[in-house]
Amino acid sequence: MSSNSTKTTNAKFAAQKLFDMTDWACVVTGGGTGIGLMIVQAFANNGARVYVTSRRKSVLDNTVEKWGHSLANSKGQLIAVECDITNKESIKNLVQEIERKGEKKVDVLVNNAGTNVEGSEIEKGDESAQELGKVLFGEDPEMWEQVYRTNVVGHFFITAAFSHLLAATSTIDPHRTGTVINNTSMSGITSTSQHRFSYNVSKGAAIHLTTLLSQELRREGVRVRVNSIAPGIFPSEMTVGDSDETNKSSIPESRELGEKKRIPAGRPGRDEDIAQAVLMLACNQYAYGQILSIDGGYVLEHA
Repeated sequence: MSSNSTKTTNAKFAAQKLFDMTDWACVVTGGGTGIGLMIVQAFANNGARVYVTSRRKSVLDNTVEKWGHSLANSKGQLIAVECDITNKESIKNLVQEIERKGEKKVDVLVNNAGTNVEGSEIEKGDESAQELGKVLFGEDPEMWEQVYRTNVVGHFFITAAFSHLLAATSTIDPHRTGTVINNTSMSGITSTSQHRFSYNVSKGAAIHLTTLLSQELRREGVRVRVNSIAPGIFPSEMTVGDSDETNKSSIPESRELGEKKRIPAGRPGRDEDIAQAVLMLACNQYAYGQILSIDGGYVLEHA
């Protein structure tokens, strides 16, 4: 092999080449804060046009203002589009708006938008059957439906709505496929309730939805890859309760995470941990139907 051939072969292993998303069109639901914003930054800083969605216009505008400038890749863009993924008309409007902006394909759809509600407070662990039954029966079925509608049903319908644009990726570039990444959770894997039955059940359902969609959308003529990232404890409005003026949340690193919550990594997740995972699932054309748990080892301790 000539030196030029060796140089060319070596070049393909550079991180800039492996994770280059220049001129890709990506959609990230719930991308204004938390893990969604981490994903948005990962894609935009590697050259993608990222359509950031949320129900809250003020959050979207702030995200674009704070993070849409001085990106590491000059081709990257953050584009705000309002959308409520629990409303089919809003989903249709999102697809139409992206098509109106000239997009002929969508390379990556990240179903990140999610919600949670306070669940059953089972404190001691030695309650009688009567006490336990009273606590569990006291849960609000409307809250269960709200969580399920966002965390599962919304992901299903938005994936269906974008399927033609996702499929168009392989038509335009036969070496690549469009891909869906469902942001589920380690809570859908662990066998502990974490005092939030409705949330954990919804995330387990979202993981199974990933499996079913990965089967349906891989068919000839569609060729869309579907995978899932299942994060552990990361800073977000869901885990912390709020965010700062840049739409970022924070969890202080302390020994408690390793000792009390028994996380082998001994810390909360960082932006880079999510970024590395989603870039792999977005760019790796050999990943089909995978559930990638990025949890610092939480599930090892809470199987």
